[in-house]
Amino acid sequence: MAKVADKYLKVDPWAIIEEGFDPERNRTSESIFSLGNEYMGVRGYAEEGYSGDSLPGSYLNGLNEQMDVGNHYKGIIRTLRYMVNAVDWLYTRISVNGSQLDLAHSKVTNYSRRLDFRTGTYRRGFIWHLPDGKQLQISFTRLVSMTLSHLGLQQITFEPLNFTGSVDICTGLDFNMIHEEHGQSMWKQLRSGDEGAVTAILGSTLTTGNKLFSGFMLQSSQPLNTELVERDRFIGRKFSLELSQGEPASFTKLVVNAADNKASRTADSLWAEGMELAAGVSGLEEQQVFADQASYWSGIWATSDITIEGDPENQQGIRFCIFQLYQTYHGDHPGYNIGAKGLTGEAYRGLAFWDTESYCLPFYMFNNPKAARSLLEFRYKTLPEAMQRGKDVDCEGAFYPIATIDGTESCDLWQHSNLQLHVGTAVSYGIWHYVKNTGDREFLYSKGAEMLIQISRFYATRGQWGQRSGEYGYFGVMGPDEFQLMVNNNCYINLMAKKLFEFTLETIAGMKVKTPEAYAAVVAKTVLHEEELADWDNKREHMKIPLDTESGVYEEHDGFFDMPHIDIHSIPVSEFPLYSNWSYDRLYRYDMIKQPDVLMFMFLYNGQFSREAKLANYEYYESRCIHESSLSPSIHSILASEVGKHEEAYHFFEFATRLDLDNYNRNTREGLHTTSIAAAWMNIVYGFGGMRSDGARLSFQPTLPQRWTSYSFQVRYEGVLLGIIVNKDSVSFRAIEGGSTEVTIYGQLVLVDAAGTRLPLGEGMMA
Repeated sequence: MAKVADKYLKVDPWAIIEEGFDPERNRTSESIFSLGNEYMGVRGYAEEGYSGDSLPGSYLNGLNEQMDVGNHYKGIIRTLRYMVNAVDWLYTRISVNGSQLDLAHSKVTNYSRRLDFRTGTYRRGFIWHLPDGKQLQISFTRLVSMTLSHLGLQQITFEPLNFTGSVDICTGLDFNMIHEEHGQSMWKQLRSGDEGAVTAILGSTLTTGNKLFSGFMLQSSQPLNTELVERDRFIGRKFSLELSQGEPASFTKLVVNAADNKASRTADSLWAEGMELAAGVSGLEEQQVFADQASYWSGIWATSDITIEGDPENQQGIRFCIFQLYQTYHGDHPGYNIGAKGLTGEAYRGLAFWDTESYCLPFYMFNNPKAARSLLEFRYKTLPEAMQRGKDVDCEGAFYPIATIDGTESCDLWQHSNLQLHVGTAVSYGIWHYVKNTGDREFLYSKGAEMLIQISRFYATRGQWGQRSGEYGYFGVMGPDEFQLMVNNNCYINLMAKKLFEFTLETIAGMKVKTPEAYAAVVAKTVLHEEELADWDNKREHMKIPLDTESGVYEEHDGFFDMPHIDIHSIPVSEFPLYSNWSYDRLYRYDMIKQPDVLMFMFLYNGQFSREAKLANYEYYESRCIHESSLSPSIHSILASEVGKHEEAYHFFEFATRLDLDNYNRNTREGLHTTSIAAAWMNIVYGFGGMRSDGARLSFQPTLPQRWTSYSFQVRYEGVLLGIIVNKDSVSFRAIEGGSTEVTIYGQLVLVDAAGTRLPLGEGMMA
């Protein structure tokens, strides 16, 4: 199925720019112009209020509500948690002579908005034409601070073009934000009031008791005479600004948000904490906030930028991806995770999936190792919930959820929540991958080993022995390819479980010799027995890995090769997405796959498969894959590049960096595809850059797409920041900081230091 771009944004290497207001695209733009700082996020909605189609969204990481799902069978969840739409801290209403600004009804010209990657700021402006002929130019600026995670800033500037008068403003904090799935606010007000210059409100979620303090302070270019405004779940201040023709007048709102998802937290203690945070930023001047924000992003681009010469659209696209990945997560708050839409929308209910360790972790591992560890810390923090989930499904050990915000299972489709076993292997792979490339054995020995033991216990009790084959495997499962339901011996699950057992046994054996105290501690904490280790080794050795030895193709699961075949290219475009146009059971009747399954493990453990094996499996499964998941094309592109299908690789890449910018899937309005954004980074670094991180050393086999003149990227490895430049003639590697390290380039082990090394572009590597 061909994906078609909806291009309406200007192409700029360092910004997203929209010119002209289009109500039909408003929700899409609200997602694209989202801001975040890991702690909180806000969609690009109109703070002055808009009565047209809009999703005002304000989210705090980890804040959640609960809903009943009505299941009654043992092992199937009965309640779930979801990210909750929180306080509208940008709330502002603007009127002149009784006319209220609303883009759905007000006449405006010269409308534009800009999201600047170098400053981390969102700016919007237009000329408001009032009914009496007056013209008022209004500029809006906002940011969420990357250096002070609780801080948000809003600034509005007014310049009358043909009159002198005043503008009336009411700005405040509103807990009446509608959570769209439920059609109501999910908050109740606990307290509100003002203390000194701070106007504040404290809310609590209706069922979970999560709490949020929000307080603001006003600054202005002129003295303000404000009046307190209070109503249910709202507090604010109203005032007027005096306007002189041709002269700008402005006000700035500094906002502090402090959240706590512990129901036991008292309202008084959070109120006191919020007021203390507000006092700490009350003396900040707007210029300092803007300067700190720009300085932060300058540091990010110095170490994480990707440049592309000869392709301005993808240059803009990949910087947008990097920008959003840092906005979504940077490791300042261990124990947070990454939802499928980040903090940009309510689709997927703000839940994190197995994509975190499989797709997101590599970006952070090679750009911000602290953030990578923080992601794994979330899994350690939620180990008790995973162990309880294991008991719920009659197993031992840790059964990590397919979808979660707080460690509990929050997928209400039993076929996914109970049959998709591969999250635990994604977590164990993430630990292995992280430790291998960062050398953080302290994490492995203090926390990772405990997780590995409990995950191994689950896979040792969830599997069974085939009565005819005598081999071990997993029955009644669903792999990453979600178009195959209740299958036996999914090859991905079996192979990844085998690798899990191997890594766990290797880790325990190493600890026993190298760190006997840590070994003794984890054995005591987990009550580990030698008999278990022998059992895991036996199951590892006899794991069933379905493979047709003649063709070299791994069978996705028992019986897959005998399923009815369907030519995926014969399916009319009008029937996509199939989830919306086919009856649910019809999806499972064919050898059609949704996304890479066999190809996924060939990517994760790339070095353990020959080029011939990758080619055979790529050709077999690519022709059966409809890419109904936004995560799918990147893996195909990476493997296509490796096996020499360069044009195909670029075809799969074409919409990777601009999936949301050009709304290829026609669902950007629901929020950004955060994990797909991470996959776009992998597509360049692992695909065209040919980086592989599963071997003894980091290795590279760069290619250059024909459409590009050159490109460059940077990765951190063993404490060294490596800069890689690829052009039509050569590849250059240099250690930008951190000393030197050895990597493999085109099969040669090379020491890379500050002087750098240059090699000819590999033979046949011009894609």
